[in-house]
Amino acid sequence: MTIESRLAERGITLPNAPAPAANYVPFVLSDTTLYVSGQISQGESGLIKGRLGDGMSVEDGAAAAQRCAISLLAQVRAACGGDLSKLVRVVKLTGFVNSTPDFTDQPKVINGASDFFVEILGDAGRHARSAVSAAALPLGVAVEIEGIFEIKA
Repeated sequence: MTIESRLAERGITLPNAPAPAANYVPFVLSDTTLYVSGQISQGESGLIKGRLGDGMSVEDGAAAAQRCAISLLAQVRAACGGDLSKLVRVVKLTGFVNSTPDFTDQPKVINGASDFFVEILGDAGRHARSAVSAAALPLGVAVEIEGIFEIKA
């Protein structure tokens, strides 16, 4: 199955790759390594805001992380000229969770992105990862995730 067919099977449509919000590029390709800038949690109805440990559940945080993963995949598609078959694997994700000082379930939140990539890409979606807390994230979003990917030359 192709990546697109797996997405369609799950009712997921990749958005257009989000434009950068400041003075940076959305991705950098160096040989076969693709570095994708942090993607903030946003869905069809706008930004997904909130703070874990202060009224936002782990499940809602994981859903926000999945939205970040969808945006990451949209950036990968843009970097590959629209051809997701060039994606070899997810190498590493770094997830930032807007959370209170006593919240310790950052890994469970970022699992929303990790589980998405494994579900869509199988073993090629397995990756190294960091999941850390942040006192605040841009625009008050709940999650931001950056990624490193391997693509075909």
